[in-house]
Amino acid sequence: SAQGRSPLVPSPVGTGAGIGGDIVEAPVDWLLSGEPYVRYRTRLDLMRQDPAAPEVRDARAAMLEEPLVRGLLADLADWPGKVIASHRSAGQPFHKLTFLADLGLTVEDPPVRAITRQVLARQSGEGPFQLPVAGSAHLPSGEAGTWGWALCDAPLLIYALAKFGLAGDPAVRRALDHVAGLVRDNGWPCAVSKELGGFRGPGRKDDPCPYATLAMLKAFSAFEGLRDGPACHVGAETLLALWSDSRTQHPYMFYMGTDFRKLKVPFVWYDLMHVLDVLSQFDWLSGDARLSEMVAVMTGKMDAGGRLTPESVWTAWKDWEFGQKKAPSRWLTLSGWRILGRVGGHGGRQVGRG
Repeated sequence: SAQGRSPLVPSPVGTGAGIGGDIVEAPVDWLLSGEPYVRYRTRLDLMRQDPAAPEVRDARAAMLEEPLVRGLLADLADWPGKVIASHRSAGQPFHKLTFLADLGLTVEDPPVRAITRQVLARQSGEGPFQLPVAGSAHLPSGEAGTWGWALCDAPLLIYALAKFGLAGDPAVRRALDHVAGLVRDNGWPCAVSKELGGFRGPGRKDDPCPYATLAMLKAFSAFEGLRDGPACHVGAETLLALWSDSRTQHPYMFYMGTDFRKLKVPFVWYDLMHVLDVLSQFDWLSGDARLSEMVAVMTGKMDAGGRLTPESVWTAWKDWEFGQKKAPSRWLTLSGWRILGRVGGHGGRQVGRG
């Protein structure tokens, strides 16, 4: 089989619980002994194997037969399904959709093709794709059944559609153009569609919304040719500045404190792993001292074998191997090493597997 390349990371200085020794190699063999979706992404993202290689194709086929993956596809078959009030709910259909996109499913997979057709069918006049909104006081009618979008969901749908292979679709680009145009000189604000009236989260109107800014950067990360645009530079600077001022700046009540720094997957809300996964997509950030500090927090939690253990979990994902806090998680570990492989100067020296 083709030999891949695994990133190496220096041991963090002055952390007794950090990585053992001066250099630790990604635990590729351990990752390859795990679930099909972990094996598939490990071969692609760490070993850099050709998608057409037999081992990669076999891992992908096994992933598509994985009961938990099939369960997600079944849950989304009647998109958008059950209305959930909180965007933070890890069981939200659009969070499940982005996870499937991260696994590497595409519109060439029939269940995904059917789901994306339903997503595309609900495009607002403004451009972004709509979701049903649970009834609440801020809605004009106060009734369930209102369709609209917010900057804490619209960019994630764009991200998923682009990752599924629709980055060039005119409808997807129209949606991106609209939400991209909402950027300000301090990132993206809390913004919603006209159907939702003047709703705004718990913050000053001039403040950036950290989660909306993260979601927008995530959307841009799925478009290779757009990652170096001015809006991305503004958004990245917003998040990195919030990290530097994390003790005093908490716009819209988004903190970068103890809970933020707990290792957690999948990428649902505003936390260390999610922010690192998004920011590491922008190669022009390599060498930024603030990003290095964030990476060091993560690597300081690796065990002697370069593995990461979840410190917080989403109960909606309790049946997955990362839905526990007792043992190292392969998906979390892969996510961490994938970040290290992108950031280069933060421990990105690489050697071939022996």
